[in-house]
Amino acid sequence: MRRRDALALPLAAAAQSNAARNLILFTSDGLRRQDVFGGIDPELMGEKAAGMGEARHLRDRYWRESPDERRMALMPEFWGKLAPLAALSDDVAVTNAYKVSYPGYSEIMTGRTRDDVIRGNDPKQNPSETVFEFLRRKWSLSREQVAVFASWNAFQWMSEKTPGSIAINAGYTDISGTPRLDELSRVQHEAMTEDSSARHDWITFELALEYLRWRKPRVMYIAFNETDEWAHHKRYDRYLEMTAYVDRCLGRLWAALESMPEYRGTTAMAITADHGRGAKLDDWTSHGAAVAGAERIWLAALGANRPSQAGLAKRQRDIAAMMLRMAGIDPAEFTG
Repeated sequence: MRRRDALALPLAAAAQSNAARNLILFTSDGLRRQDVFGGIDPELMGEKAAGMGEARHLRDRYWRESPDERRMALMPEFWGKLAPLAALSDDVAVTNAYKVSYPGYSEIMTGRTRDDVIRGNDPKQNPSETVFEFLRRKWSLSREQVAVFASWNAFQWMSEKTPGSIAINAGYTDISGTPRLDELSRVQHEAMTEDSSARHDWITFELALEYLRWRKPRVMYIAFNETDEWAHHKRYDRYLEMTAYVDRCLGRLWAALESMPEYRGTTAMAITADHGRGAKLDDWTSHGAAVAGAERIWLAALGANRPSQAGLAKRQRDIAAMMLRMAGIDPAEFTG
């Protein structure tokens, strides 16, 4: 054996030994990179047209002189605890032509841009295998060990190519197994949103956290929706409050993972969004092909086998490959 080959073997073994045993994906629909990386928006924070006319308390709570201070005020868990452990980018390219939710989520989950089939949010089964289905096969997992918890019911068809491949709880779907899951399943029908297709993110997160503790899945995806909903309703005040809630959930999720021996030190997590949105008063509520800014999202990767800054995904469709590399898997094995 040549000396270079002899050296390559232990290096490869070392890389494998650092590979993540568990993978967590977290998204918040349409959460702007401007707010995550810059905090409360100076151009929106005083605008009645953005729902901020009666929100002086939010301006007082989140306004600081510098963007770094503002983002820490808005998202102290993310910037104070997770970001120091993460590779970060506020400039990841969305490569689908439509810059709306289903095409974006599909890119994240499949590593492919399917403009030929997925042109909007119409309810149709994902035509490509998702990274979750692939990981179930690769790791020989039970269906319950690969779990998606989402506020929007569209994840029932977006998250898998073959129906029933993985465990999906999306929209107002009931689940049982523990007293807490039973209670939350009941409460979601008593505290409904105005949108019959999407429940409150609070329900989604509490269900996911209870399932995490109960089933201890190897792969989990948690998908929030209300940041996008409040933005579309031109309510920057509520959007800010939901962004702060996202931050608290990220802190709770990471603390839970670090407290459990099944996850501590062996879990990789990616945090991102499905699309960007506008940056001005007249377009911050919107996204789509014609909206400047909708083609850029943000990304954080942390935990076991975290990528270097150079190894962070540059395009939305590369996020699946990045997660696989964190798990010590050659992305070439996953064709999407």
